[in-house]
Amino acid sequence: MLLIPSIDLRGGRCVRLLRGDFDAETRYDLEPHDLLLRYRNLGATWLHIVDLDGARDGVLANRKVITRLASQRALNLQVGGGVRSLEVVDDLLRHGVDRVIIGSAAVEDPAAVATWLTRYGPQAIGLALDVRRDEHGVPIVLTRGWTASSSRSLYDVIEFFLPHGLQHVLCTDVERDGALAGPAVELYAELAARLPTIQWQASGGVRNASDLHALAAVGAAAAISGKALLEERIPTEELRPFLPNA
Repeated sequence: MLLIPSIDLRGGRCVRLLRGDFDAETRYDLEPHDLLLRYRNLGATWLHIVDLDGARDGVLANRKVITRLASQRALNLQVGGGVRSLEVVDDLLRHGVDRVIIGSAAVEDPAAVATWLTRYGPQAIGLALDVRRDEHGVPIVLTRGWTASSSRSLYDVIEFFLPHGLQHVLCTDVERDGALAGPAVELYAELAARLPTIQWQASGGVRNASDLHALAAVGAAAAISGKALLEERIPTEELRPFLPNA
């Protein structure tokens, strides 16, 4: 399993939200460029970047920061948040982003996103689906920076894209995100068993190396970590099994 560090951008700065709440923000006095170099030196090969302004408002607000990071070619970048048009997808890929991650548009305009998958291929286009379980335990997809519920299940969304070659899906349990409460291991076990052709990226709640080993054991292809890595809560030697260049 691959460990992918995450940077969340709001107003050009590195932040973390608690359970997706824009009013529960922690701002870090760290430059995105410095974090990119830290993670490269740690041994990471990929970096996940979320434009939080874009996720909420539908406009890629941190484009300058993102394209500047991509131009350095220090790490492979996957970028999401506010990507809701072919023009934005094309712009990011042309400026060095390796994989564009689609969120709300995959639920609100799936036919268009399917054409992007066909045009650019499954290595260049992935999905980010943020979920909250309903009273029956079904993972329901949230949109618009977690501010709206789609009423659609995660499984319904994924199954639409399977014939179009979908491979990479980042799934966030929003109740765990930013809370350092442990990942939803049982959710990712369920996803890997039900949809084994998908390369699942588990996001939300990672606290320690034990969480990473647990995710690897249930079949996650990658784990996204933001807060735990930002705050250097996990000893470097415990991260090495999940970092190809460590």
